[in-house]
Amino acid sequence: MSLLGTNRDTGFDVKKLTEINDVLEKEIMPKYAHLLNNTKMSIIDTDVLLHQTPGGMLSNLVNQLRGMDALHKLDKVFEELPKVRKELGQIPLVTPTSQIVGIQTVNNVLFDDENERYKMITDQVKDLCYGLYGKTAVPIDKEVQKKALKGYSRGETPITCRPAEILEPELEKARETIKDIASDIDDEILFALFPVTGKKFLQWKYGKECVPDNLKPKTLVDALYEQKLVQKVLAGELDDKDDKKEKEAPEQSENSRTFDVFVDGDYFKVDVDEPGGSPVINFANTAMATMPAQATAPAVVGAPVTQNLVPSGIIPPAPPAPVAVSAPAPAKQVASAPVKPTADKVEGTPVTAPMPGMIVSYSKQEGETVEKGDTVVILEAMKMENALPAPASGVLKSINYSSGDSVAKNDVLCIIQ
Repeated sequence: MSLLGTNRDTGFDVKKLTEINDVLEKEIMPKYAHLLNNTKMSIIDTDVLLHQTPGGMLSNLVNQLRGMDALHKLDKVFEELPKVRKELGQIPLVTPTSQIVGIQTVNNVLFDDENERYKMITDQVKDLCYGLYGKTAVPIDKEVQKKALKGYSRGETPITCRPAEILEPELEKARETIKDIASDIDDEILFALFPVTGKKFLQWKYGKECVPDNLKPKTLVDALYEQKLVQKVLAGELDDKDDKKEKEAPEQSENSRTFDVFVDGDYFKVDVDEPGGSPVINFANTAMATMPAQATAPAVVGAPVTQNLVPSGIIPPAPPAPVAVSAPAPAKQVASAPVKPTADKVEGTPVTAPMPGMIVSYSKQEGETVEKGDTVVILEAMKMENALPAPASGVLKSINYSSGDSVAKNDVLCIIQ
């Protein structure tokens, strides 16, 4: 406002800006309110001076911990974060290195114990320790670097040259891989940057696959309804009548009728019940309705009643010839979706998802022998890739998911016997 009328006036229409703000507050923000950090009452967080977590990074950490039912460990994450940042060379807490530090911190809090730190190191931390993100402000902790680079695919000795000097061209390979889906250079670059999620998005974009319900846009009506339920829960006023309960199926009456239904060559047996009772059906005699009207003689009292109900001059139609009816095919059974096994109901040693995420790839195939500690699956969680090791030696007997599939915490990804 102080620049209005000066040579530095931006030219923005303040009234239009307030209208835009009104739309954002009333129509847009309610859809994303669940992503906000609501762990504190105060808008100003002085603790940031100690845990050094920027606002955008903080909201990500809160949502990631909430998704893993570990929000109660947020204070431990704040305590661990400065240590991890120092051990990784005091890298700046801006995208993408802030996410690298943040997710590794979460992994340390969730999976480390008193005997070992950095039990689950993300692939991006390994890249950082190798030198793919350039030279850090201070040297990376030698022990952490050694542990991160153990078995690293590019080598266990960090580079000292420019990272670009060891990177191979990727765009042509990506273009060839995605040529059946991509329609322009934007699609190709998207796939090159995000091979798994990018391909999945393009399949949804061009109708190759259906978008899962949980990823479809949320309407303002649904968002406001959810907020209303949350407010009632917090106030202790939630009533079952206010919830969206599914209607219970009514009992089948004795008047229900069974129909044979044929759809595209498939046969189904369907029971139909009329709400409110059995319907009254009137049948019309179409043959009599189409007969020409004839004058009738007046009835004679006492005359005998004739049994011939067909008017004279009309020959009744011959009864239709019997039609051979083949036996109906058995009703088609609707196949139910396969049930994924749980860790307590499998034969062998399960490899479970330690957190919600998405399958990037399996490093082993069914039937292959694995040794304890070998990487068997790459799980992308919280934008970072995690190499999950085999908890035991044996033969990989079952792979339950494919690349691009979303998994929940504790889902059985594969089984080793």
